[in-house]
Amino acid sequence: MATDDDSLSFGDDRPDRRSVANVPAGVPGGDPEFGSPARLIGLSDGVYAIALTLLVLDISVADGLDPEQFYPALRQTLPQLGAYALSFVVIALFWRGHRRIFMYVGKIDGPLMRFALAGLGLVALFPFPTGLLAEYGTESLVVAAYAATVAAIDITFLIMLLRLRARPRLTKDSVDIRAVLPLRDLAVPVAVFLLSIPVAFLSASAGMWFWLLLVPAGFAAERHRRRSARPAA
Repeated sequence: MATDDDSLSFGDDRPDRRSVANVPAGVPGGDPEFGSPARLIGLSDGVYAIALTLLVLDISVADGLDPEQFYPALRQTLPQLGAYALSFVVIALFWRGHRRIFMYVGKIDGPLMRFALAGLGLVALFPFPTGLLAEYGTESLVVAAYAATVAAIDITFLIMLLRLRARPRLTKDSVDIRAVLPLRDLAVPVAVFLLSIPVAFLSASAGMWFWLLLVPAGFAAERHRRRSARPAA
């Protein structure tokens, strides 16, 4: 019978073929820091910082405008500012979620690193759908693409969490990852953004309003977490 540890193997996990993390320090080809998440966390912080910076690069007002031209031009930046604010919050939440996951990771293996890098690749791409949303926010395809990108990043987080559940040896001091990181915290945003995609094809604005469901969903999840944390009477 398969155990819970085998429920999500993501392929052959034998250390001699798949994971340099198990190569001892001092052995040729070994890297003593590869098994630690320190380098990956450092890389992640850099990617998130660059993505946040790139969000603002497209916001500008033309030079040499007279007062009659300046104020209309300034008003034209409002969609860009709105898309920037939205994406800044989204990326900041992704960064917080990434840090929250990796604060419990003691060492990484090949599959965990690959999914982490896939998520970082999508984060680095995020300024592109943000720019599209700022310029063409009334287009259904653009809203759907933005939602799909957010959902895809969340899915990489969800897969990393499932990987940690399947390989408890990767966590620090045998942390119960199920208790500290419930799946619902990631599953709810994935569901909201995926469900907003067909809504966006019916109405682009309705698709964006649909994202507001994350607010009551977040409050409900937090309330459930607090109730679960209370000691039984």
